[in-house]
Amino acid sequence: MDISQTLASQLQEYEIPYDTVHHRFSITSLNSAHTAHIPETQMVKPVILHDKQGYLMALVPSNRYVYISELNNMLGRNVELVSEAEVSELFSDCESGAIPPVGDAYGMEMVVDFSLDNCDDIYIEAGNHQDLIHMSGQSFQKLTSNSKHADITVH
Repeated sequence: MDISQTLASQLQEYEIPYDTVHHRFSITSLNSAHTAHIPETQMVKPVILHDKQGYLMALVPSNRYVYISELNNMLGRNVELVSEAEVSELFSDCESGAIPPVGDAYGMEMVVDFSLDNCDDIYIEAGNHQDLIHMSGQSFQKLTSNSKHADITVH
């Protein structure tokens, strides 16, 4: 599978320059960082949540976890993790588990962890288990400019 068409369209719309990093097959974002020999802190992992208000995508470094209760307090919501089956339906142009962190392209609100705000380089899943998209931190800021940024993770 090539780069997700939704991701490709989003990168083109925002005029984001990027390159592709190919790596051995990997099932998780953290494992992709290890396999591609990139810093875990620069590999963005999307976490898909939902409640009665709709879907929410939390963007965090691959080596961290979303602090859901803090996120709920901050947003005044009651979000919970979405099932893998539901994620596959929502991201039908991606291989299961290789979701690019571009929630607004999929009609989802996004919240970005503060720790991603000062990265010089950012890597994201391309929609498959063997390719990453590499962009500058500045480009990632542009791509997530309509998102909330907050401290939403724990190690």
